[in-house]
Amino acid sequence: MAYTSINKPTDYFNTKLYTGTGSQLAVTGVGFQPDWIWFKNRGTTNSHGLQDVVRGFNTTGIQSTNGSDADPAFNGSTLGYVSAVGSDGFTVEAGGCANASGNNYVAWNWLADNTSGSSNTDGSITSTVSANTTSGFSIVSYLGNSNASKTIGHGLGTAPSMIITKDRDNTRNWCVYHKSLGATKFLRLNLTNASATSTGRWNDTEPTSSVFTVGDDAETGNAFNYVAYCFAEKKGFSKFGSYTGNGSADGPMVYTGFKPAWIMIKNTNVSNNWVMHDNKRKTFNPNGTYFYPNSNSAEVNYDPYSIDLLSNGFKTRNNNDQWNSSGNTFIYMAFAESPFTTSTGVPTTAR
Repeated sequence: MAYTSINKPTDYFNTKLYTGTGSQLAVTGVGFQPDWIWFKNRGTTNSHGLQDVVRGFNTTGIQSTNGSDADPAFNGSTLGYVSAVGSDGFTVEAGGCANASGNNYVAWNWLADNTSGSSNTDGSITSTVSANTTSGFSIVSYLGNSNASKTIGHGLGTAPSMIITKDRDNTRNWCVYHKSLGATKFLRLNLTNASATSTGRWNDTEPTSSVFTVGDDAETGNAFNYVAYCFAEKKGFSKFGSYTGNGSADGPMVYTGFKPAWIMIKNTNVSNNWVMHDNKRKTFNPNGTYFYPNSNSAEVNYDPYSIDLLSNGFKTRNNNDQWNSSGNTFIYMAFAESPFTTSTGVPTTAR
């Protein structure tokens, strides 16, 4: 197998920093037309905002990882939203969550297929899918039913390693599948809870190359409209795995096969925050700049609770429960800044 099929990860995922103006603002420099945008005001307690091409870039297509609200998670007309996307970025309207004058923001951007989705009949439920099989990312919209088990087509051509779902119609928690936990367990992105066991979420059935399975629990598959973000692991570009904490400031080194641009981590054994790091808000090690996706809190800058982003993975640098408590299992999802070795065998360098 080749070292990687993606030599330039920023063609598929990129972090963009910008400063709000308080009036309509065109944000450029993403490098592609984004299909899923996750934005956050870095200095305030405004909510995280998520918008995608399938639900639409408008005031009704907003979700928030720190909340459980139905679409829209907040009033985009007053708090700001992404109103349009273009070949190199997006346009944001005025408001504290997306574009307040003088406020600093971060937007994480993913590429799907630059369409609002097409019909997928691979599963027992017809879904609408915008998928990028090269980078292993798809946005899936579907209408559930009350059957005990149903399958939904995801369009990736290989089994997803991670799935994040949200009921769009009701106040309901986000539900997360991760391959390291398996289909008998789940996490909630908007909560600090440890992993739990449930047949109702994923019907105890692992995803396949064409579909994922949900049970009758309202967080994943009852008679409501849902959105699912599906991720398949791609060598040199994305990694979804787990590690065991050692409880030391000299924590585990986690091999990903690339220099990470973005990492999200969760302790699965105890109740504690999800944490997110990236290579744009902190450009050198130790990387102690992070957000809690389950909270609307401002960006945290605290190097004693940090990780190192390396040429081939990351290393924890603390013994805190959020990253590295002894004996606990931590799951992660990571996307690349650059592969450890390109498709032609050329190595990258450390930070």
